[in-house]
Amino acid sequence: MQYVFVFDKNKKPLDPCHPARARQILKEKRAIVFRRYPFTILLKGRELKESVTYAHQIKFDPGSRTTGIALVREGDEKLLWAGELAYRGQVIKDAMDSRKAIRHNRRSRKCRYRPPRFDNRRRRAGWLPPSLESWVANFQTWARRPVWSAAVEASSMELVKFDTRALQNPEIMGVEYQQGELRGYEIREYLLEKRGRKCAYCDKTGVPLEVENILPRSRGGSKRFSNLTLSCHECNQEKGTREGGRVWSPGVPRGCPAAPQGCSGCQYHMLGALAQGVRKRPTRSLRNRRRTKYNRTRFELPKPHWIDAACVGEMAGPYVPPALTPLYIRVTGHGCRQMCRMDKYGFPRTGAKGTRRR
Repeated sequence: MQYVFVFDKNKKPLDPCHPARARQILKEKRAIVFRRYPFTILLKGRELKESVTYAHQIKFDPGSRTTGIALVREGDEKLLWAGELAYRGQVIKDAMDSRKAIRHNRRSRKCRYRPPRFDNRRRRAGWLPPSLESWVANFQTWARRPVWSAAVEASSMELVKFDTRALQNPEIMGVEYQQGELRGYEIREYLLEKRGRKCAYCDKTGVPLEVENILPRSRGGSKRFSNLTLSCHECNQEKGTREGGRVWSPGVPRGCPAAPQGCSGCQYHMLGALAQGVRKRPTRSLRNRRRTKYNRTRFELPKPHWIDAACVGEMAGPYVPPALTPLYIRVTGHGCRQMCRMDKYGFPRTGAKGTRRR
């Protein structure tokens, strides 16, 4: 049972009402259906100044595949509306991989549909992969939608942070955060002692050694000392902007297994930093409070995403109704960009696709 959003005749949000009350108003023809998802009615003869409204708070529990949304009335902290937003990031990635394979196959058969472009393009500031860009856009859309439909005065979100020190040492705690590997050392002195005063790629000794990045800065490498190593001038110039492992070679795979101990510039460690940045992007104006797990365990609540969203922030009591069913939202996209299907020679074999029905 979910509460129904209500607008006055000027499309100003009023307090949500019980579904039974909404059915009675619609039956008496004192309101019309304004929106189906989330279900909203518009009163024909009521204005905002004639009604008593309460403050509401919207809460979010973001996830990589599903995000929980909860609308709570402040004061009695009653949960009025909940939803779960399912993303399509993996679908977008699979579609782009398929498009990449088709284009590679077409070019290998000399069937170019356009002349090749120079590889001198640069990504704009703040660029994200299309799958993550879709995540941000879908989150922002449904973050605004309940705000339009109710008098929301505050927002809260669970902001997850990745502890990169715990990735290297899961047992770290307390003052150990202040006593890292660089305690009492300068960076160059630490690297000289750690690498045995020899080149990390050719093991040459007795030559001037240069501090260089394992994963180059041009490829997104970090400034942390765990992404630094020592190399001679020849190896440093030969490596250039390519990625380096313990023994540099063009065939060395990416990631921690091939890099020196404690690398934070590889794709595995960068994934956490990327996810953290993506979560912050649509929520810079939200009020972040991390009390979700504490509230859920204190009141012995289950762990769906929408209940996690309701537990974000401060809770005075278990106000989650047992009969409430969330609105399950599945992202479908805007439709396929391909106008028609092609045969193996690149010629169209079907007609243009019709208009997508919503």
